[in-house]
Amino acid sequence: MFPNLGSFENSLFDEFRRMQMDMDQLLGASPWPSGIRAVARGTYPSINVGSTPDQVDVYLFAAGLDPKSLDISIQQNLLTVAGERKRGNGDDVSYYRRERFDGAFRRVVTLPDDVDPDKTSAQYRDGVLHISVQRRESAKPRQIEVK
Repeated sequence: MFPNLGSFENSLFDEFRRMQMDMDQLLGASPWPSGIRAVARGTYPSINVGSTPDQVDVYLFAAGLDPKSLDISIQQNLLTVAGERKRGNGDDVSYYRRERFDGAFRRVVTLPDDVDPDKTSAQYRDGVLHISVQRRESAKPRQIEVK
């Protein structure tokens, strides 16, 4: 009675799948990075890096960590932060939804060539790890006075 209904139904569902993939890509539901400098979804902890003429500041948003358990090092202008976030509840808990990361992590940030690794400080406050690396004095601009 309706010989072409099957192909119409299949093409309709194919079109819905294509629209869903387009919407996922548009809204960021893809597991792949959305830009050339973006990181994959689920990368922990989130990082902001900023700089001034005097220093480079790295902020890691990592609530619930023990700051004494963090391993922070600089080698050949690579800042490495490693640690582990412990699971908050016991193993006998069953989750309906779980979005908070737990487990070991390691993040590496390339620093500019003009930083001085000997002048590095780190503070952990309110779930944010702030690492400040001073620039070398020789790299800072100098004002030359004309006589």
